[in-house]
Amino acid sequence: MSKADNGRQIPDEAIETFMLPPDGLLPNNQALPVIVYIGALRDHPERTEQIFNDNGWLNSWQNGVFSYHHYHSNAHEVLGVMSGSASLQLGGDAGRTLAVSAGDVLVLPAGTAHKLLHSSAGFRVAGAYPGGADYNTRRATPEDLAAALPEIEQVPQPDSDPVYGKAGPLLEVWNAGS
Repeated sequence: MSKADNGRQIPDEAIETFMLPPDGLLPNNQALPVIVYIGALRDHPERTEQIFNDNGWLNSWQNGVFSYHHYHSNAHEVLGVMSGSASLQLGGDAGRTLAVSAGDVLVLPAGTAHKLLHSSAGFRVAGAYPGGADYNTRRATPEDLAAALPEIEQVPQPDSDPVYGKAGPLLEVWNAGS
């Protein structure tokens, strides 16, 4: 375990990374992996949005996750589970299904498809974007895919990790992959 610049402990065993291949009309991201911080905010899930904001991930919101495949081609996104639990599908129908619960955090690189499969009562997430980037919402259509591919390549790397700040593992993992 190590400490990030904001004093939060970084448990290595609680971080999972994986790549998602394109799935038909859903591009996913071919350069950067999804990062899942399992239970990273379990001690204070109600502070998730504030932690993201404190680490420079802004333009934040609280709600649920759409129940259809969608993605953001012009911004990376962080989702932090504030309450409840859910099953999320990442990467499209051939992608990966994750069970998430309060305290879990998912960092989705631009282009990563995601949708809600089912959730418990009271399921709520906070979402945010590096530097407060405006984001679009794209779906599985030929028109959206054609517009998305060049946009995904132009999205800059974030300056900080949404949970751990300037010394967080996201910077190391994504810089190694780019």
